[in-house]
Amino acid sequence: MAPLTSLGLLTLLLGASLSSIDFFIVNVALPSIERDLHASPATLEMVVAGYAVAYAVLLVLGGRLGDTYGRRKLFLWGVAAFGVTSLACGLAPGAWWLVGARVAQGAASALMLPQVLGTIHATTQGERRARTVALYGAVSGVAGLLGQALGGALVAADLGGTGWRAVFLVNVPIAAAALLVGVRAVPDSRAERPVRGDVLGTVLFAGSLTALLLPLTEGRATGWPLWSVLLLVAAPLLGWAFGAVESRAERTGGSPLLPPSLLREPAVRKSLVLGLPIFVGFSGFMFGFAIVLQQGLRYGALQAGLTVIPMGLTQIPASMLVPRLVRRWGTRAMTRAALVHATGLAVLALTVLWAPWPGLHPLALAPGLLLCGAGQGVQLALYYRVALAAVPAARAGAGSGLAATVQQSCLAVGVATVGSLFLALIPGIGMRNAFVTALGVQLAGLLGLALLSLRLPRKMA
Repeated sequence: MAPLTSLGLLTLLLGASLSSIDFFIVNVALPSIERDLHASPATLEMVVAGYAVAYAVLLVLGGRLGDTYGRRKLFLWGVAAFGVTSLACGLAPGAWWLVGARVAQGAASALMLPQVLGTIHATTQGERRARTVALYGAVSGVAGLLGQALGGALVAADLGGTGWRAVFLVNVPIAAAALLVGVRAVPDSRAERPVRGDVLGTVLFAGSLTALLLPLTEGRATGWPLWSVLLLVAAPLLGWAFGAVESRAERTGGSPLLPPSLLREPAVRKSLVLGLPIFVGFSGFMFGFAIVLQQGLRYGALQAGLTVIPMGLTQIPASMLVPRLVRRWGTRAMTRAALVHATGLAVLALTVLWAPWPGLHPLALAPGLLLCGAGQGVQLALYYRVALAAVPAARAGAGSGLAATVQQSCLAVGVATVGSLFLALIPGIGMRNAFVTALGVQLAGLLGLALLSLRLPRKMA
């Protein structure tokens, strides 16, 4: 197996950053999309949710396809599809065309992203793997912040009169460059024993996640119609059916989409729980913060996008310090990171409550955001390290697909729960107090993360 070169790693991380950026890049563009396409609030949520749901339900399948047919091939196909679907988003003539293109874009991301972690896990080991996973965590988190900053800059620049369309069109040349370099620079890897597809398992897995995520993201905006309630009732039943089918397939020597034995790995199980407060809180915060900046504080798109930059200034170095922090503190680095992040949220909440409103200057928000970025950077890198620590190289695709599925599902749930709570509270208590309440919910989740991390083995491989 060819080694992973620096250029190959850079290409993989570029692909990973594209998929993460596009989850958040539309946040600051939504007001422009609403005006230009005359989109309803429910349709705007579908622009975000359609991408997230398609991304989440197909990630494990994307990892399995990479295991079987080769991760480089699937990565390149995913990059190409991402470029084409980004073009479709940028040229959308109407709101529902944009929703459909976003769903297809999410599917392309699901094809591309699992190959990144799968290739890293299969072609690196030891200290280099630890550093590479830490770098992946840094890119994954900073890409979300960059998405909102870049989105604000592109909308404000209105290049050639493209307005919000530029946030999608910018992906096309980047994807083309990644495709050209990736053909030569990305090493190929696959499972030693390719397995057959699991059609029934794939259908049940997609059905159970869709039944959970779709009503959570759209139920509030549409008034909780009967279909949303029925889907929520069906979600655990479909999940149970999926588990039964996968267990039977593994017992009889089949090739389950998500082997139950993988879930019995302690590090994998614990990472699933750790991912909840990390990603639910992050996406809920970014969604609500974008609304506060533009509608509450009346910032323009560019100013709103640039306001989040302090988080990135500390998140990148914090992620890169993770190998050193792990050698010193082991998994207790997660505990400390959660407490630092919680402190940042508390500082941010006090700033919002005590500073003039709506005349709050972006620099007043910087101290809290710097602390939040430092904590978030360590959490992201450690999440993937814990998740992949016990996954054999032969199951790298399935393991990375599972870790990424938890991430994307929680990102969607964060917008649907924390974001919906924030929006629901605004009419009664005002945007300032609604945002502080949402910060309190996230802070409680981080305190829970600190406690959960104490149950991890102190030493890490």
